[in-house]
Order: sequence, then C-alpha cells, then structure tokens
Amino acid sequence: SAEDIRLVLEPKSRNVEPEVLMESLFRLSALEARVPVNMNVIDARGAPGVMGLKALLQAFLDHRREVVVRRARHRLARIESRLHILDGLIIAFLNLDEVIRIVRQEDEPKAKLIEAFDLSDLQAEAILNTRLRQLARLEEMELRREHADLAEERDGLNSLLGSDRAQWKLVGVGLRDVRDLLEKDGSLTRRRSTFESAPEVDAEAALEALIVREPITVILSERGWIRSVKGRVEDPSEIKYKEGDAQGFIVPAETTDKLLLFASDGRFFTLACDKLPGGRGHGEPVRLMLELDDRTEIVAVFPHRPGGRRFVASKEGYGFLLPEAEALAMRRAGKQVLTAGKGGAAFALPVEGDHVAVVGDNGKILVFPLEELPEMPRGKGVKLQAYREGGLRDGLVFRAEEGAAWIDAAGRTRAWTDWRDWAGRRAGAGRLAPRGFPASRRFRPA
Repeated sequence: SAEDIRLVLEPKSRNVEPEVLMESLFRLSALEARVPVNMNVIDARGAPGVMGLKALLQAFLDHRREVVVRRARHRLARIESRLHILDGLIIAFLNLDEVIRIVRQEDEPKAKLIEAFDLSDLQAEAILNTRLRQLARLEEMELRREHADLAEERDGLNSLLGSDRAQWKLVGVGLRDVRDLLEKDGSLTRRRSTFESAPEVDAEAALEALIVREPITVILSERGWIRSVKGRVEDPSEIKYKEGDAQGFIVPAETTDKLLLFASDGRFFTLACDKLPGGRGHGEPVRLMLELDDRTEIVAVFPHRPGGRRFVASKEGYGFLLPEAEALAMRRAGKQVLTAGKGGAAFALPVEGDHVAVVGDNGKILVFPLEELPEMPRGKGVKLQAYREGGLRDGLVFRAEEGAAWIDAAGRTRAWTDWRDWAGRRAGAGRLAPRGFPASRRFRPA
C-alpha cells in the first residue's frame, strides 16, 4: 500500500509477550522475508554468467572507467575538430582582404580558397559559412586565446587517456561527488521502510509460547496407534482400543512438551505433543508419522525434560548416560543415538539417583555406582554386566539413601533392603536375584 497502515494484534491470552508474538509472526508468515539475490548477469563482453559481489562491484567500476574513457575520447574529437577550424579562421583573418575578394569575385570560392591558402574542405566550408561582418570583428588575439585553451585541454585529455591511474582517480572523484550529493539531499536516500533491531527470542520458545499449556495423557497402543486425551487418565482400564489391540504406553505430559520415543534399533524420535491426534477415536498409526518399519519396536516413551539425562542400554549389555537434549531431532528418520547391536535396545531410564542395578536374562543382578557410567551423546557405551548366555533384561536407577525396590506382577512395590549384597564392579557377572523377585526378571512390569 502507498499509505501508512497500522496493524494491531490482540492475542487471546494476556500472558503472551509482545516480542515472542512478533518473532512467531515473522517465522510463520511473510511479514518478514529474506529475498535471495540471483546475480546472473551479462558482462561487458555480452557473455551471461553468475557474478559474486566482488566481481559485480569490479564490473561496475570498470564500466565507470569505460564511461570516463569514452567521454574523454568524444570530447577530444570535438576539440580536434574545433582546433582545425580555428586554424583556418586565423588564416582567413590574416588574409582578410584576399578572402573577401575571392568570395565576391570567384565563381567557385571554396575551391579557390583551398588552393590559395592550402585549406581543408572543412576549413573552407567554415570560412564561407562565416558572415563577413562577423569575420571582420574576429580578432586575432581572441582566436589565438581560444586555440590555446583548447590545445591545453587536448593535452590534458591525451594525458588522461594514456594513464590508467589518472582514469581511476577520475572515477573516484565521480563517486565522491555522487556521495556528497546524496548526503546533501536527504530526500534522495530516505527509506520508506526502517531497519529495527530484531528481538532476541529463542525460536523454539517463541513457537511454544503460543501453545496453550494444558495437561494431557499420551496413549500409545501395543500396535502403535497414538493419541492424546486432555487431562490425566486415572483409570487406564477405561481406555478403549481397537479390536485386537491393547495397552502399550500411557504417558502424562503437557501440550507444550516434546515427546521422545526410543526405538529398539537405538534411534530417538521426537513428536510435538500439541500436534498429536486428539482423543476421539483410536488415534493414528505412529508409523505414518515416523520412519519405522514393522521389525522396529518402541521401547520407551517419555516427555523431554530440559537438563534431564537417560540411562540407555542395549540387550547386549552395553550402555551409557545420555543428555536428553542430544536425543531431540524433529526428523521423520529420527536420530541414531545407541549402537544397539543384533539384540536391539533394552531401555532408556531416567537418571534420578546415584546407583544402578541391572538384571540379565540369566536372572543375575549386579549393582554398581552410577559414576562408573560415562556420559556420551551417542555410541555403544561400556559393558554393564557379563553374561555366558543371553543378555541384558532390565535396569534400575535409585538413590542409595532411599534404597531400592521393584514392582511385582500385581503392581505392589517391594522394598529391596539388602541390595548392597549385590553390589560389585561394573562389568561383573552379579549374583542370582533375591527370593520374591518377579519371574519376568524385571524391576517393573514391561
């Protein structure tokens, strides 16, 4: 529009910061756009090509120099022509009486003038085109002054044409003149739009700030159908599934959370909770949202917590501590974090404690300090427990001062008061689980 327009944005929530709202608007609309410059040009030789900024500026300066040279040559040609005519007029002035006689008496005065005074055709034509009254008023000193001035200018132009340095100096003078003109007349350079400092707002935080923060429950069924329902689900038995499907993961979260899914091939996937299908119906297959084949299973599902860490391990018995931020990746293909090996991934446990307990398929348990595990962004990790056959079944992270516990098949928590009897060095074989340990050989139901 050619007129001033004022836009007023009124967010629905009063908790939205103006800077956050504007940053989101810039990101999600064309209100702020970056326009790429395609410098595909035709150069001075007529050849098309793509020029960089330096080459383009050099071409402009070369053009300005060419203008200086062509202008000098044009002016030099005009001066040479005028000097030639002045030479003829000086001859006519010195022989004025004879010139008048030839013009009055001869049938072909032009040819006679050329013959008598050794003039060129141009000079003779200039004398004949001069009125006698004007020719009589011409003074020799005036003619010689003009001749001297033009000769001096001619020498200067010849010097300019013969010196590259002088040509570039004149180009610089012209550019400075343009700059001075633009600085003097502000209307020539006045912008109709202004540059303002951009607000320093985190891009992800800006988008999340526009999402209404509400509690939800993420439901991922055994066959991989995902959905979210508002609020907290108190009784999982009330959740309905498709025929032949069953409960998989039930995760409390919020609409502003990023949901992390850990797959059996060691990859992490990230889904925005506010983009999950709603609770009506049975949701959508998660394999349509992510690049997951039928052979890959989901091992763990949890909302991302900034600054949090996870204890990830493979069934081959190797693992490490992973910062959750390293698992985030908004790509359909996910992010490869754990080198799971042939057995696949075993678990991704939250790190809330100072000791680790691992149990193998052979039913042996080993407890060791958490500090013996390295923190890594990706990889295979270190050996957790030694096995003659089978591999890692489950793990537990706990605080020594609070003690350890497991959950039996009935959902009851059983305290493990003598866990220190299973303490040892990492990569040891461990010892058989205590009496009453679940037959599934897990610290909690799968």
